[in-house]
Amino acid sequence: MKKIIAIVGMCGVGKSVVCDYLTSIGFHKIYFGGITYKLMAEEGIERTPDSERIFREKLREIHGKECYAKLIFPEILENQDKDIVLDGLYSWYEHKYLKEKLGSSLTMIAVVCDKDLRYDRISKRPERPFDNVKAMERDISEIENLYKGGPISYADYYILNNGTVKDVHIRIDEILNIIEES
Repeated sequence: MKKIIAIVGMCGVGKSVVCDYLTSIGFHKIYFGGITYKLMAEEGIERTPDSERIFREKLREIHGKECYAKLIFPEILENQDKDIVLDGLYSWYEHKYLKEKLGSSLTMIAVVCDKDLRYDRISKRPERPFDNVKAMERDISEIENLYKGGPISYADYYILNNGTVKDVHIRIDEILNIIEES
């Protein structure tokens, strides 16, 4: 099996910057949130921040707290001949499920940055911008309901994204070199 890297982090830290770089160098991206969008479209549900949240909660009620990992696992198996980046692993339960299935093939990279910088980025993004109050509410919800802090605190490697995109790319390359050597 090739490399499987899960990117974790709070909203606005720059997970997509990391995923975009990894895909640009040949990784196959599997997006956890894509499941929500696909299933909502199949049911004819309009995508809004509130409808997405409600739908995610419904999925977890039906399929369990690790449902996103379960639902993307077949795609991981289908692409196991490629290096894979998992975009959007959120919960401790998803982490545990994938670690049980993939063992040491799974590497967790947490992207972190200062909270004020995150909130500023979130307020300016073109898709689903939030003000500081909404961003804080989302943070608290993800920490309390998804146990999102677990995968972040238990990550194998960290990327501090307070600087430039080039700094992030340099750190990713460092991590990839470490993984290759181990």
